[in-house]
Amino acid sequence: MSIDTPRRAMVLAAGFGQRMRPLTDTMPKPLVKVAGKALLDHVLDRLANAGVEMAIVNVHYLGDQIIAHVAKRQRPTIIISDERDALLDTGGGVVKALPLIGDKPFYHINSDTIWIDGVTPNLTRLAETFDAAAMDALLLLAPTAESIGYAGRGDFLMAADGRLGLRAERDIAPFVYAGAAILSPRLLDGAPQGAFSLTRLFNRAIERGRLYGLRLDGRWMHVGTPEAIGQAEAAIAASAG
Repeated sequence: MSIDTPRRAMVLAAGFGQRMRPLTDTMPKPLVKVAGKALLDHVLDRLANAGVEMAIVNVHYLGDQIIAHVAKRQRPTIIISDERDALLDTGGGVVKALPLIGDKPFYHINSDTIWIDGVTPNLTRLAETFDAAAMDALLLLAPTAESIGYAGRGDFLMAADGRLGLRAERDIAPFVYAGAAILSPRLLDGAPQGAFSLTRLFNRAIERGRLYGLRLDGRWMHVGTPEAIGQAEAAIAASAG
């Protein structure tokens, strides 16, 4: 098990947020507010509290707004990975940012993921569980059936030791990727240049037996549409009460 908490993180903030329209007609999805705080700030605050010193934030759609927004933050230090000329998707964005990330395992987190922690913060639990010798990636997973605002079929099967497998095409998998992980730079070895999905590398890690999962402790909220904002805010208010 790891005793080294990642000090760097990659935050994905470049997408179009099309399902969040009309809110995203004039602002990028990471700046949409839930419970009075931008989704991106929910993520960056969690990273700062987990001990992250530097977060690389990639931007594309309405990137100027995100750049101006994060300039006001003190922690963590923000470095912009500029994809305004060409959107690189989830995998290509990490490859581009890797020189900034360095050669140690790092947090990888979607800017629009939000959850309610249990007793121990889930980012801390990821760091405590990650084993670089055995894992190329450790993904935070939420129960498919219990997540707020999620109506999909799930993503992964998980063995007793945490090793992940893909669901069959027509099946429903018990776990959905919650948009947060610790990745080893090893996962990116031999990755293509240009735009590609990180799912491609996750699938390769599954074939090697090196993709693992950790069940989220708490409640994950999929804030994909304007309607889901109210559901998430109600859940946050209930947990605070």
